Amino acid sequence: MLFRSIVDMREPGALITRLRRRRIRHFLALLDRVPRPVHILDVGGTQFFWDMLGVTPDGSLQITLLNTVPHPCDKPHFTPLVGDGCAMPQFADGAFDVVFSNSVIEHVGSFANQHRMAAEIQRVGRRFFVQTPNYGFPLEPHFFFPGFHYLPLAARTWLVQRFDLGWYRRIPDHAAAHREVSAIRLLRRHELQALFPAATIVGERAGPLTVSLIALGGW
Repeated sequence: MLFRSIVDMREPGALITRLRRRRIRHFLALLDRVPRPVHILDVGGTQFFWDMLGVTPDGSLQITLLNTVPHPCDKPHFTPLVGDGCAMPQFADGAFDVVFSNSVIEHVGSFANQHRMAAEIQRVGRRFFVQTPNYGFPLEPHFFFPGFHYLPLAARTWLVQRFDLGWYRRIPDHAAAHREVSAIRLLRRHELQALFPAATIVGERAGPLTVSLIALGGW
């Protein structure tokens, strides 16, 4: 089905899988410049993501995974932690060689929360690589509905209440549907630049369109 062929990362030929593999090649090329050992903080990441991309940490590469809910790990050199990417007081300034985050910052709700997450990433990481879907790309990647993110909040809530959309099954309850829709805020390029003022913003393209944006800093 069309949805799976574009946005299901479990499908080897899906567009999102091809983009992520290209993205991780870019990331690993940058990582090769960093003296070993390297300690990465992945905000919102999972072992599954790294396994899927063929990255296995070892003694010279350690990955801490920070999530709001527990995620199991069964390989050494992954450290799973429960926490909030918008507030990381458990980590000292510059605690990590690299902070990596893939398609997470759009899920923290308001622009104020996005600002808090960006500030924490820049505080705890000496380098960062933060990717997020592009608001300017017309196909919304979570609800998989053309122009969905351009509609008023009330209209988006109405659609989610009445239809299965993308990764979301229909949510009949108005308050629950409103919460799900409100929790996702896609970023424009100038907004991502404002969150990471010293960063270089790179666009990931599919043909003529920019599908997602990456903020790079400290490299």
